[in-house]
Amino acid sequence: MNELCDDRCSSRRRQWATVPETSEKEQTSVPSRRDFSTPDAVRRACRSGEWTTQTSGLAPGFAQANLVILPRDDAGEFRRFCELNPKPCPLLEVTEPGRFSPQRLAPDADLRTDLPMYRVWRSGQLVEEVTDITELWQDDFVSFLIGCSFTFEAALIAENIPVRHIELGCNVPMFRTNIDCKSSGRFRGPLVVSMRPLKPTDISKAEQITSQFPDVHGAPIHIGHPEEIGITNLQRPDFGDAVPFAPDEEPVFWACGVTPQAALMAAKPKFAITHSPGCMFVSDLKDESLRLTPER
Repeated sequence: MNELCDDRCSSRRRQWATVPETSEKEQTSVPSRRDFSTPDAVRRACRSGEWTTQTSGLAPGFAQANLVILPRDDAGEFRRFCELNPKPCPLLEVTEPGRFSPQRLAPDADLRTDLPMYRVWRSGQLVEEVTDITELWQDDFVSFLIGCSFTFEAALIAENIPVRHIELGCNVPMFRTNIDCKSSGRFRGPLVVSMRPLKPTDISKAEQITSQFPDVHGAPIHIGHPEEIGITNLQRPDFGDAVPFAPDEEPVFWACGVTPQAALMAAKPKFAITHSPGCMFVSDLKDESLRLTPER
């Protein structure tokens, strides 16, 4: 299923080969992405309902996070799943039961309102997508904030490595693979990956840069040959939007924080809430604070 794709992205895909820079002129019903240079601005727009779509490229320089919310009774088993699978599920913060303000990532934020879109799951089935979960909140909810590859994209762009979905203003394409995650009780399932087309001359540099960010998925897990990891059609992502390739580009795949949603489908907890793919929590944590240095 090709999710969260909108008319603006489709239009930009058609224009990509001939227009060197993304135009914002067609955005008449939503704010410009240029309006969101700080995490607080993004979160306030989400809270008010002003921003309800994907967050790639917003508040550049600040870390973004995937979100999984589970009742306390399911939280321990899921935490172990994350610990067993640190590549797709690097934990940035786990809240105390009932707490909806992440003390490390953004203590003034509210996880019930400050993401653009949430998914609501019952017994492993996606039942609805909403922009506010305040009325669904329970005192035993534990929130898991998981590193997101949107975080290292600013570092790629700083080194003149283009990021296609940011150029187009649409969501990153994401795919289920044939690679199984390590199981934790009921939580199991396939690895999900995000994909970015890159020129061969940029791939080595991209590997080097992203390997410095292990808390947001780190280096790619696969390069080229998508059929080797069970992907048959790069123009039909399971989540997000398809993006065009230039003739000399190859697909590069990173582990993705949508992986827990596949695990939820297998585990079938009575109730769970996640971010909608691409609709991340924008934190106050600086990207550079997550970059490995010789001292770390």
